[in-house]
Amino acid sequence: MSMEQIQRIFWFRRDLRLHDNHGLFESLSRGGTMGLFIFDAQILSRLQDKTDRRVAFIHLQLQRLQHEIKARGGTLHVVHGDVLDVWKLLLERLHPAEVFANEDYEPYARQRDARVAELLKSKGTEFHLFKDQVMCAPDEIQSGSGGPYSVYTPYSRVWLERAAKVSLQPRYASETVQGGWVQAEGFGQLPALQAMGFEKTDFQFPAQEVGNHIIREYAETRNTPSLDATSKLGVHLRFGTISIRDLYRQAVQQSETFVKELAWREFFMHVLWHHPRVVDRAFKPAYDAIPWLNREEDIERWCQGQTGYPIVDAGMRELLATGFMHNRVRMVVAGFLVKHLLVDWRIGEAWFARHLLDFELASNNGNWQWAAGTGCDAAPYFRVFNPTTQAAKFDTKGTYIRRWVPEIESFSYPKPMVEHAAARLRAIETYQKALGK
Repeated sequence: MSMEQIQRIFWFRRDLRLHDNHGLFESLSRGGTMGLFIFDAQILSRLQDKTDRRVAFIHLQLQRLQHEIKARGGTLHVVHGDVLDVWKLLLERLHPAEVFANEDYEPYARQRDARVAELLKSKGTEFHLFKDQVMCAPDEIQSGSGGPYSVYTPYSRVWLERAAKVSLQPRYASETVQGGWVQAEGFGQLPALQAMGFEKTDFQFPAQEVGNHIIREYAETRNTPSLDATSKLGVHLRFGTISIRDLYRQAVQQSETFVKELAWREFFMHVLWHHPRVVDRAFKPAYDAIPWLNREEDIERWCQGQTGYPIVDAGMRELLATGFMHNRVRMVVAGFLVKHLLVDWRIGEAWFARHLLDFELASNNGNWQWAAGTGCDAAPYFRVFNPTTQAAKFDTKGTYIRRWVPEIESFSYPKPMVEHAAARLRAIETYQKALGK
């Protein structure tokens, strides 16, 4: 099909799959569709590590998508550049009547989409957005007073009721739609990672499916870091290589605990959507007055897993080696940085954002603010996890610790940076003074 005849474009973003893809289903249902993905130069330029596994993950998934779309007679067009500049070029060359995409709820994405929508409108091109990455959109759930929830439990009750209604049967099966794929010849070939300034990796990414046994046993095993008992699906949910609806349907009959973790994910999206200021400020403004110590040496030892607290060090080393950290350990290492060392939660959040394969802004921000006591429905400021007792409770045989801190019993292993009781007292007094309690 010639460039002048492209009628509609589907813009892949956080939905790198064909199956159960809402926006793609709607586009194909209306007729021939051209597939597009844009490597956002603004986002890539902010990444510090040119071996960033997330970029490699996206690149790998785009190769898979290209293969699947090619088998259906089309091509996935991939472009690297400034998003607005790319759309200006597309509008000039292809003149699409409609553009379809799935909604993205992060502040940068909302601003980007608003600019793109304005540009498309100026050229007479319709822009259609659909709910896809969540069961319940951030603006669909309101409290009794008509505003957003700031406490998880009442939010989750409404979420569970609504989720059950939207997931009774599979939807948006794009592969069953009769409309086909179209392509613009010679336009938008998948660029090599090196061409964008990144490097290949031989890293083995987590599987795209989770066994039913992990979901069934999740409530009993999820807090034991030595077990391979969590789904590790975060990266797939982040980039939409799996459908949230499919995962919900798999889990809902097997584990209420697992399903409630999906509700937590959307609760933090709900908070970020309604309160975008939390990206760099405390949800509770009074907590911005805390006088963090932010000692460079303390931060560096925490980052490298050299604190002298084995479970903290194990978690930090696991993160550096794998891009993953067990959920229970994330709570421990975050609490240690903020309360034992009195380091600003934003510093820890940024380190996780840099290294976590499953980094998602809403969840990362929400969980760090939860650990720091600064967020909505957060752990109270006077709750200070004892890393030693946490290790004794959740890594009873020391299996997880010895895996990542093999020198634990040698003279080379450092002594604890701070003494727990003294650090706890210091943290509570610092918070109390800052909050005027």
